[in-house]
Amino acid sequence: MSNQQKSAVIIGGGLGGLAAAIRLAARGWRVTLCEQGPTLGGKMNRIQSEGFTFDTGPSLITMRWVFEELFTAAGKRIDDYLSFTAMRPLARYRFDDGTQFTYSSNLPEWLDTVRSLEPRDVDGFFRFLRLGARIFELSKATFLRRPPSSPPDLEALRALRHFPLRHAWGNYHKAVAAHFRSPHLRQLYDRYPTYVGSSPYRSPATLLVIPYIEFAFGGWYADGGLYRIIESLAQIARELGVELRTSTPVARILHRAGRVEGVELSGGERIASDVAIMNGDASLAPQLLGDARDTTLTEGRRSMSGLVFLWGVRRSLPELHHHTVYFSRDYPDEFRDLFDVRRFPEDPTVYVSAPSRSDRSLVPGEGEAFFVMANAPANDRDEWNEDDIDAARARVLARLRKGGFPASEDDVAVERVWTPRQLARRYTMPGGAIYGTHSHGWKNAFLRPPNQDKRYHGLYYVGGSTHPGGGTPTVLLSAAMTCELIRSNEGA
Repeated sequence: MSNQQKSAVIIGGGLGGLAAAIRLAARGWRVTLCEQGPTLGGKMNRIQSEGFTFDTGPSLITMRWVFEELFTAAGKRIDDYLSFTAMRPLARYRFDDGTQFTYSSNLPEWLDTVRSLEPRDVDGFFRFLRLGARIFELSKATFLRRPPSSPPDLEALRALRHFPLRHAWGNYHKAVAAHFRSPHLRQLYDRYPTYVGSSPYRSPATLLVIPYIEFAFGGWYADGGLYRIIESLAQIARELGVELRTSTPVARILHRAGRVEGVELSGGERIASDVAIMNGDASLAPQLLGDARDTTLTEGRRSMSGLVFLWGVRRSLPELHHHTVYFSRDYPDEFRDLFDVRRFPEDPTVYVSAPSRSDRSLVPGEGEAFFVMANAPANDRDEWNEDDIDAARARVLARLRKGGFPASEDDVAVERVWTPRQLARRYTMPGGAIYGTHSHGWKNAFLRPPNQDKRYHGLYYVGGSTHPGGGTPTVLLSAAMTCELIRSNEGA
């Protein structure tokens, strides 16, 4: 059977689904992508209201070369579709005791900041970077390039020379504490496991690769908003002949004798295909298969969710940075609330993205567009009614006021609120868990749901809930791995 005769149906039009569609279509596959919602992008989406434009999901990308590789695989140049602004500085940090500083990827500037906080931590920072670099060199030839089930090749075996002997194989927080004495630097670097919805006090130290990648390679903003990435990928997919269908929920994955044969839509229409690719939460696949297995993602295994406020204000605030983090007073207590008590924290750390400081196209003249997020547990039982939202908003505003945030509630002209319950419903994510399972412990961090189903031939997975995990570049890497598995297994 020639490549042109091979067909794939993709369930979900998020970043991973679009990337897989492009890679397969570029190899001559006939691809149909079915997105249940009215727009493509999944969690990487956009809202526009009264002249304000808000990204609703990721607000920063790293590992830009992964995006470039996807465009190259499609025979395109990324610069013909997108322009990026480097985030310099990376962020502004404000602490409960009044300490504040700018996190710069410029090494001399950052070393001056470290020295002012704790002179002895300069040496610790260099050791921290070296450890992160070793983990990255090992990961990029193994974990970030190939499914765990694949046998090691020569490149993977060569990468073992970077195998770290100390600190990388224990607890994340303890590894941070071994390198830094400053409580402010410890809290800053303890934040990075939240990038994958996890607690620094329960995650493995190999997640130290996350702050290394951000510092070493920088963070980037897509001009016009990160949803421009989705728009560009959708354009390329159409140019390659992919059929993109929105408002098209899939009701069942069709199979016979352990072999996938296509999907049935909620309206009864059937789409035959050689393979099906699940771009939703991997734990929900058995429901679509009519499988009796209980793979429910229980609350104790879920990554964090988030409470998001999208605020449009009518006055400009040039004193703000593009990214600012307002830290809680007691970080361990905040994560006890999130993972032990499983409630919205009494004192939440609040992340504020103000992309309008870098991109004035997002606001109607004067004003600012804010993405404000605090971590929340991914529970089924939380109602998130108006009283719950008001109480959480008051805690968020209290933290912002203490950190010197220059806008007040009275300045807000446009507000949209996304609760964990809304995220769960809109994106069919258990409890609103943004990254599927958390990364607590080795099994959860490195043995996520595989890219290829073990029981049904022709069923594959992409996205943040599968290997190698959450985050925009790793989602694109999951699509690359999955499409390589399809090429190997399907002969096309």
